[in-house]
Amino acid sequence: MTAPRAKPAGAPSRHLIPALSFEIAGAEPERHAAVPTLRFDVEITRTGGGPVRSVSLTTAIRIDVTRRHYDQRARAALAELFGEPERWATTLRPLAWTRTTTVVPPFDETTTVGLTVPCPCDAELAVTKYLRSVPDGEVPLDFLFSGTVFFDGGQGRLRTAQISWAEDAGYRLPAALWHTLVDRYSGGSPWLRLSRETHDRLDAYRARWTLGTLDDAVGALLDRAEGLRDRSPATPDIPRTPETTGAPWTT
Repeated sequence: MTAPRAKPAGAPSRHLIPALSFEIAGAEPERHAAVPTLRFDVEITRTGGGPVRSVSLTTAIRIDVTRRHYDQRARAALAELFGEPERWATTLRPLAWTRTTTVVPPFDETTTVGLTVPCPCDAELAVTKYLRSVPDGEVPLDFLFSGTVFFDGGQGRLRTAQISWAEDAGYRLPAALWHTLVDRYSGGSPWLRLSRETHDRLDAYRARWTLGTLDDAVGALLDRAEGLRDRSPATPDIPRTPETTGAPWTT
């Protein structure tokens, strides 16, 4: 008969280790944030073990792009990310949105914490390109949880246990919520990043053809490229000086 394995000295009893489950209760814009930010309410429930002293909770959020339908316009807009729709069976992959860490205060049975997630406006980011391509419907999100749980291990000792990445939750974010939030900050004019050299050339073109704004200049150049107006004389040569001090933003 084999003797039972002795528990290591000082190890907490397994029944004391909290078991946690997670659910996304909702999402809303974060008020008074300097940049467009969504707040997701995460409900945490203790399904086993003892009371929780605190949790250092790490959350990875990704968009599961395979879990929604795309109309013809959206398919054309998403071709840059995933290729032609005929290839989507092999090219559609989840898009990583962000990863954040928050501290959960003590609780016994259940608690709710808010995860604040900045909404990117940079048009060069894959997440921004995707979200701009789906103006309506729902965006399927996956929340993957990990981190460290702090709990009372008996005899007044503070113990820790790890949360497995197997803990997750899904949420269907209304696409209109993201668009309304971002447009509120940008005034309906997405930011476009330009090098200083390109900005100066564009502004010189605007001045030469007496166009009112840089937006008018870009529109005129697009019309020329698409053959929507008579081709104007060549743009004057603008000295190209290497610039290393940053890039201006324009709309």
